[in-house]
Amino acid sequence: MGKGEKLAEYWMQEVEGKKAGNWLVSRIASHEKDGAKVAQIRGEGTILSEEHDGEEDIITYRLCATFLVHKQHATYHEEEVHTHVARLREGQIIQDERVEEAVQPHVPGLVVYETNDEDFDRQFNYDRRAAVQYAERWWNDYNPAYKKFEVDCTNYVSQCLRAGGAPMRGEPDRNSGWWYNGESWSYSFTVANALRWYLSGSTQGLRGREVADARLLRPGDVICYDFEGDGNFNHNTIVVARNAQGEPLVNAHTANSRMRHWAYRDSPAFTENVVYKFFQIGV
Repeated sequence: MGKGEKLAEYWMQEVEGKKAGNWLVSRIASHEKDGAKVAQIRGEGTILSEEHDGEEDIITYRLCATFLVHKQHATYHEEEVHTHVARLREGQIIQDERVEEAVQPHVPGLVVYETNDEDFDRQFNYDRRAAVQYAERWWNDYNPAYKKFEVDCTNYVSQCLRAGGAPMRGEPDRNSGWWYNGESWSYSFTVANALRWYLSGSTQGLRGREVADARLLRPGDVICYDFEGDGNFNHNTIVVARNAQGEPLVNAHTANSRMRHWAYRDSPAFTENVVYKFFQIGV
């Protein structure tokens, strides 16, 4: 049996045994808690590198899991990708660990500098379908027209907003506006905390209207996450659909995810102190 087959067998046993701490098992439990059923799981692994350490083989691989979720009268596929490192001895997996995704350092909220430019003193026509189509196209890939960041969640959301027609402004001041030109970019384009404060403070061009309930969001809207509840927002997602209860399903980068339940309760970053901000875009 090859290494790829060994990994597939290992994950099948992990899921069937409902091993605690396994992110696939946690995802299933999270759906069951919400009254949904995971009818099927499909996994696809890609070996990234192989090393040898004495009697052990060390394999770094990427696991893409697809969950077929049933909830009431709705059925959809949820997908997520994580990198793992497995250690094998005599052909047997003795250890497997998920590589934790990088977290953005604290960046203070930016002051949003406004101008009197009449071109931006109007509401832009936000193409939600185009934003969602972009989110679906690039959820597990990287558009070569943009720089890829180790912590890529906000860069990805900003690209989706731009695909939906959100106007850029503020160049070349990185502390001002929301923009990207290929060689440089505003902090609000790529940093989670900066985008959160930009959306709530901007009165021209791209702006967000904060609402209190996630169920008021539509595809193309944005959710910001402060997992620790310390005032520093460290993750952003874009809404791409809603489930049977009207709750948002989101796409994201860093831990690349598609059609994920918006609350992230099964994320390793989740704490009971989490604070969410819900922004309607283009209203």
